[in-house]
Amino acid sequence: MDLRLDGRRAIVTGGSRGIGFATARALAAEGVRVALLARDATRLDTAVAALRDTGAVDVLAVPVDTTDDDAVRAGVDAVAGHFGGVDILVNAAARPASAGAPSDLATTTDDAVRVELETKLLGYLRCARAVAPLMTAQGWGRIVNVSGLNARRSTSLVGSVRNVAVASMTAALAHELGPHGVNVTVVHPGITETERTPGVLAERASAAGVDETAVRTELGATTTIGRITTAAEVADVITFLCSPRSVAINGDAVAAGGGTPGVTHY
Repeated sequence: MDLRLDGRRAIVTGGSRGIGFATARALAAEGVRVALLARDATRLDTAVAALRDTGAVDVLAVPVDTTDDDAVRAGVDAVAGHFGGVDILVNAAARPASAGAPSDLATTTDDAVRVELETKLLGYLRCARAVAPLMTAQGWGRIVNVSGLNARRSTSLVGSVRNVAVASMTAALAHELGPHGVNVTVVHPGITETERTPGVLAERASAAGVDETAVRTELGATTTIGRITTAAEVADVITFLCSPRSVAINGDAVAAGGGTPGVTHY
């Protein structure tokens, strides 16, 4: 299937690693001109070099902290100036769920919630707010917010709150922007194989007194495909949602975690 993405212009936040980088790579493979936004300039340069090694047509590194609205607007302006516009925004600049320490009601501080909402919810909002006028003016655009399956679980207070908030924001933006040709969707990855995974597995294995293979098997059993999904597999879903082919999907949440056993979502 031709995704009709050749020549499109994309911004991927959190694009220097993980799902963000995998998405940038998948988009570039479809002929998309891609700008990677992240805080670490050195890591960004490494990511851009890796994409160019794969034959990416046009890749741009833009150091931006998405908690800073002025920085976001300046970054988007820089990308639009370089590419002549923006067609696609993939919001993936947020800490993975595994990066935060588990907490219950008694130990969850106000600041623990604030930092997640500042980075994930408001960071995504800032980026969407900056690109939306460019997309609506041209009558076409795609915004994909990367959230997480904690939105459908009650096991992580902070993780659930931030991800549900992103899903709710997505629906509101889709309602407003959809009539102008801009579709907004949210993707919920589950546990995903990225460069962080070996460290996470080692830490869990050490805490449980088992080997890493046992931990991987246990995590795989939480999916209906029997294994952890990879960042590239999640990126394939996101790439489709970035395409004109995805016009029938707007405001909805798409799970990309390998399937959750024992539940029905409708």
